[in-house]
Amino acid sequence: QVQLVESGGGLVQAGGSLRLSCAASGRTFSTYAMGWFRQAPGKEREFVAAITWSSGSTVYADYVKGRFSISRDNAKNMVYLQMNILKSEDTAVYYCTQTPYGRTIPTSTNEYPYWGQGTQVTVSS
Repeated sequence: QVQLVESGGGLVQAGGSLRLSCAASGRTFSTYAMGWFRQAPGKEREFVAAITWSSGSTVYADYVKGRFSISRDNAKNMVYLQMNILKSEDTAVYYCTQTPYGRTIPTSTNEYPYWGQGTQVTVSS
């Protein structure tokens, strides 16, 4: 089992920045990739970004590319999401995810067995 705890959400004005953190514990030694998804009210959960644990390869959704950056700290079992130039449409609950499986970086919800509780990000226009 893997436990994930997100932090860093909050209220920010459009154009501002936030940094989300995710602390992983448990069977983290078998991590293949970690990622971030988000879910806005009335919408389906969508992929934001992911990173492989060993090589640090990354993938981003088109709608955050160039604005968001995912990183990890293997020694601390942490993954981060730096969010810049935030827009009102970035408002959502952001979830940290982990998977021990894969050969390519997963980008769909059903490829991640472990999820955090989420942290709210609200961008005011």
